[in-house]
Amino acid sequence: MARDKSASPAAPKTKKVRWYHQLWEAFKMTRETDPAITWILLATFVGTLAVGVIAGVLLSSVVYFILLALPFALLATMFVLARRAEAAAYSRIEGQPGAALAALRTIRRGWTFVEEPVAIDPRSQDMVFRGVGRPGVVLVAEGTGNPARLLEAERKRTARVLPSVPVIVLQTGRHEGQVPLPKLPGKLRRLKPQLTKQEVAEVTKRLQALGGARLPVPKGVDPMRVRPDRKGMRGR
Repeated sequence: MARDKSASPAAPKTKKVRWYHQLWEAFKMTRETDPAITWILLATFVGTLAVGVIAGVLLSSVVYFILLALPFALLATMFVLARRAEAAAYSRIEGQPGAALAALRTIRRGWTFVEEPVAIDPRSQDMVFRGVGRPGVVLVAEGTGNPARLLEAERKRTARVLPSVPVIVLQTGRHEGQVPLPKLPGKLRRLKPQLTKQEVAEVTKRLQALGGARLPVPKGVDPMRVRPDRKGMRGR
């Protein structure tokens, strides 16, 4: 019996997002909160290129140094765009419920975070998020009520289950003693390892029994999206 080809249409191909499309989207997003970004990028490109021109004039090889400075000017411009886009992305979510978890998700490796808050105050919407890595267990609180009280209660609860495991407590915010949201991922990356990989796995299993509160959180900040895709640059 002949197979009816019309009965099983081919699935539509997913359109690839080229690196220049990513740059344009990052630029538009950044411009919404940073109107001066156009002039900043232009000044970066022209300034870097001007250095090459000056060097070429001094060394009597203008064309060579312009060609040499051009890729550096492009790289410098993309670097500035990436940094400004990252700052803009954080400013868009700062103050929203779940912003701390969105920032923590930008840590690519070394840490595992529970997808929901492990503690929450229904009135003030203060929340505590938990992560596990080789430095130990990290508890990150956010909110404008009294997150320190909620954080301390969760620390004691965690310490009862894991008395010999380091528990690091952090609170996001702009006040003294708090960690600003953009600096939170870097803070965790600088913590020194205290556990082996096997111990981390065991700690993760034991913490699963503690559970957590369920609440939707915003999408994670991904500043890497503003950087060019290398496969796209090769035309794949």
